[in-house]
Amino acid sequence: MRRLNISYKLIAAISFLILSAVQFFLLYNTYKLKNERYFVEEKQTINHAYGQYILNDNVYPGGSAIIDKYINNNLQKMEHLYNTDAQAFDLFKQKVCDSLFTELVAKNHVDTIFEAIKRKNNLSPKFEYALFFSQLEIAFVTNNYVKLYTPTQHYNGYNKNLEQTENGIKLGGKLTDIAPQNNIISLTVSSAQDYSYKLVFKLFADKESRTLSILKAMIPTFLLSLLSIAFVLILFLITFRNWQKQKKLADMKSDFVNSITHEFHTPLATIMIANKNLQNEKIIDNKENIKPLTDVIFRQATRLKYLFSQVLDIAIMDKATMQKTEYALPELLDEIIYDYRLKLTENNVDVLYELNKTQQATAMLDKFWFTTMLLNLFENGIKYNEKEFKKITVKLTVVNKTAEISVSDNGVGMSEKTINHIYDKFYRNTDKKDDVSGLGLGLFYTKQCAEAHEWKIKLDSEENVGSTFTIIINLV
Repeated sequence: MRRLNISYKLIAAISFLILSAVQFFLLYNTYKLKNERYFVEEKQTINHAYGQYILNDNVYPGGSAIIDKYINNNLQKMEHLYNTDAQAFDLFKQKVCDSLFTELVAKNHVDTIFEAIKRKNNLSPKFEYALFFSQLEIAFVTNNYVKLYTPTQHYNGYNKNLEQTENGIKLGGKLTDIAPQNNIISLTVSSAQDYSYKLVFKLFADKESRTLSILKAMIPTFLLSLLSIAFVLILFLITFRNWQKQKKLADMKSDFVNSITHEFHTPLATIMIANKNLQNEKIIDNKENIKPLTDVIFRQATRLKYLFSQVLDIAIMDKATMQKTEYALPELLDEIIYDYRLKLTENNVDVLYELNKTQQATAMLDKFWFTTMLLNLFENGIKYNEKEFKKITVKLTVVNKTAEISVSDNGVGMSEKTINHIYDKFYRNTDKKDDVSGLGLGLFYTKQCAEAHEWKIKLDSEENVGSTFTIIINLV
């Protein structure tokens, strides 16, 4: 059973992990898809609008004039240095780039342009941009370019305020989350002629709360995914619980069949042996041998009657069969305990009854059910007891409209595990004793009796000390 439980849980755990992984994969792909398609129309709008502003220009309106000023005016000198002194060429190109980038940053007016684009096209005011100068090359001979600046080479210009990133020199804008998904324009400008230049600039635009906005849009998907996982988990738990109950019930029924076979077989075998002895002429010739054998038959027949009665009581137990009558609890308890003492065959058992004679307690109850319930508690207190002197203490306490009947013993007590199952049908406490007789129905019957009367029953138990069952009764 334990190995089966572990295997079942392991398979379920692996299945749940696979399901969770599939759900995560689907959610991740959904996020990627939404991220790629996020504000596609807005991107196209900005691309078109900004393209109109720089239709005959570079980077931003007026940018071409600034670039021509520093590149075209210095091409001859850069060619001479490139062909004669590589070190001097490197220093000079740094000065040119430094001056070019400084002026492009200083004269950047894309803020005004971008605000105008947002207003004209009714775009969200949360949109921000970032403009980068990404690459610059010159050609002294057509298509034979010499690099002046690339983002992969660290820029060591004189202006330390210039911000260099993996996308190039930042010319302006407040957008900080730069990603391929929010790239609006990535434009390369070149001319197929001698003494020309090639440049690349990039414009990024997005909402700073892009990730949060995408996640908010995915809330229904998240909830549906979580609900599906929760549904599968709940379904598994219900199935597993029902399976455990069915397995437990099957095991208990099997134990019950084995127990009842043993319990019925033992007195029947004893009766048969005693009867066979009564048929032996040598034994019956002596009248003194007859009485012990008839006593054996009587005791075992009584035992069989008790077993049959216990099984039938459980089978026919129903609130509809219960006949309640008003009884005085002190007198009824006194009667039950007195009759039980008369039936005791063991001299080492004492049943004590603690009662305040001035207490008055009247309750509506079925006398037969009530009596059987208490007798089951008495029998258990003696059966599960390894002490030389066994003691059962019955105490009646009355508080306002409630009476508490406690039945205490000095037996073996119970573990926490046993307490959790003690009222289950066919369950028997084998914590301290493996050779326990009985059908495992006594405490189940006791619990059913209490609930049928709408009473409460509670248990306090300590291993090797004893147990106390307390029945809480509503008084008339």
